[in-house]
Amino acid sequence: MSKKKIRKIELLAPAKNAEIGMEAIIHGADAVYIGAPKFGARAAAGNSLEEITKLAQFAKQYRARVFVALNTILEDKDLKEAEAMIRDLYKAGVDAVIIQDMGILSLDLPPIELHASTQTDNRTLDKVKELENAGFSQIVLARELPLSEIAHICSEVKTPIEVFIHGALCVSYSGQCFVSQALHNRSANRGACAQICRLPFDLVDADGKAILRNKHLLSMKDMNRSDKLEEMLDAGVTSLKIEGRLKDMSYVKNIVAFYRKKLDEIFTRRPDEFTAASSGKSVFDFTPNPHKSFSRGFTDYFDINGKTPHYNFETPKSLGEPVGTIKFIEKGSIVVAGTAILNNGDGFCFINDREEFFGFRANRVEGNRIYLSPDMKAIPFAKGARLYRNYDHEFEKTLAKKSAERKIPVAISLKENPFGFTLEATDSDGVRATLVIQEEKQTAQKPQIKNITDQLSKLGTTIFTADSVEIDFTEEFFFPASKLADWRRQLIDKLIEARRITHPQSLRDLRKKTAADSSPQKEELSYLANVSNQAAKAFYQQRGFTRIQPAFEIESQENVPLMFMKHCIRYSLGCCSKIKGNKEKLKEPLFLVNKSTRLRLEFDCKQCEMRIYKDNEQK
Repeated sequence: MSKKKIRKIELLAPAKNAEIGMEAIIHGADAVYIGAPKFGARAAAGNSLEEITKLAQFAKQYRARVFVALNTILEDKDLKEAEAMIRDLYKAGVDAVIIQDMGILSLDLPPIELHASTQTDNRTLDKVKELENAGFSQIVLARELPLSEIAHICSEVKTPIEVFIHGALCVSYSGQCFVSQALHNRSANRGACAQICRLPFDLVDADGKAILRNKHLLSMKDMNRSDKLEEMLDAGVTSLKIEGRLKDMSYVKNIVAFYRKKLDEIFTRRPDEFTAASSGKSVFDFTPNPHKSFSRGFTDYFDINGKTPHYNFETPKSLGEPVGTIKFIEKGSIVVAGTAILNNGDGFCFINDREEFFGFRANRVEGNRIYLSPDMKAIPFAKGARLYRNYDHEFEKTLAKKSAERKIPVAISLKENPFGFTLEATDSDGVRATLVIQEEKQTAQKPQIKNITDQLSKLGTTIFTADSVEIDFTEEFFFPASKLADWRRQLIDKLIEARRITHPQSLRDLRKKTAADSSPQKEELSYLANVSNQAAKAFYQQRGFTRIQPAFEIESQENVPLMFMKHCIRYSLGCCSKIKGNKEKLKEPLFLVNKSTRLRLEFDCKQCEMRIYKDNEQK
């Protein structure tokens, strides 16, 4: 029986810029995704070609990969520019481009990997198979899929599957949200989402009665699947993705380190099944804690309408970690009942009994007493309110400095040969460098092995750490420390060059099909396919579609759903008609109202989905 192949698992981290991307790798990421100079789904997170080149060169030291997000829909006039950009990215050493627009498949591209963005709405096995046949090298699944469906898809396709494990959640299926475009002419599919889902709304019934007021009814908690990692690996997932291309340095350091430690624990227990996809081991100068970085509260999002709420109607702002309750309110200060160590400069928040959110910064703390500045007098502190810390000043100070290092183990040997000596280094990837030294042998007057070992082990600021040093002499020889240091530097330079030469390049398999062979005719393809150029239209025509609607951004549609989601307001209020014993039905249709914005809700209980329309009667 053949031995089961060890699967390489990729921890994929976000990077707003090259500096953050490099720190993500130092803190344990196997791959990093970063915004392209243009055409990224986070328009505010674009990067120059020079920045991306710098990141790619840094990543290659550790055999980590760099993906560039070019995942907006494109107009015909954009295609040539996108083609030139992808060629430049390939020359810069980028490993893959993450795309949404199927028109890109018809461009004259280098053999760079193409990854199917979650914006392509990958919810079904049929859709994933279609993308596999089109030549995609990695496919990002929709966040809403349950673990069972992820496992089913992984078992039926050969293409590596990527899933989200942490970060902000879109309430609508990715790529299927048009409300920002409809209301403000800002397309989520072009990187300009207005984040309407984070606004407060009144929930109003068919009679105009307000059921809820000023609630963030479309605001999701943040994803945290740290307790489900092993289950996802067993399901067949290859790449584990952290959301956050707009997040700051400390967030990325903390969250990447947290998941790196979690994964390493699994790999240590199951070394014959899983291993990291890149080289080296990260060591941290802090204890990672996801509650100390921005979050709206956490959900694993697998059981979307299950027992644990996946939404946070009170606030879209960061809650942070619970630190206790307000015990006393005295003139100029509050006393906290809890065991957490509080610091000057910490940021806190609480939600009062009217479910209103308040935040403040502590200028001075003594033990569990927080002294209030004059500008906090208007805050209605309430005895017994649960207090959260959403900014840990000391933790942030730690992360503002060097907080980790990543080293690749190397075995060094020094042996004598007839002409002098042979110095050799072999790293944990099996890459080897050899330095043959013609040197007159000088017998030592006293033992030298420890001194030689110490000198050859001094790898300092290099990316390596000496795992072992072997000395093989017939007798003791003497070497000046300066000579040993010079040989060591030469050897490490050769090893770095050997790693560069032998670095496995990520290339798209151009033998894969890029068009359907002879697909039967299919029914009309709607605006939901986001077809915004002639090349994308041709892609679907080759797959049998004869009537293809243009993207909503090209031709707006009337009285169509603007958002599709698993999140259900009716369910969250205990009014789901599929669950016995729930409250009475609400008088529908229901509306979400924010100032002049009025959205109508529709419930498809068969699909267990909620949809949102712009109200036709909106003035």
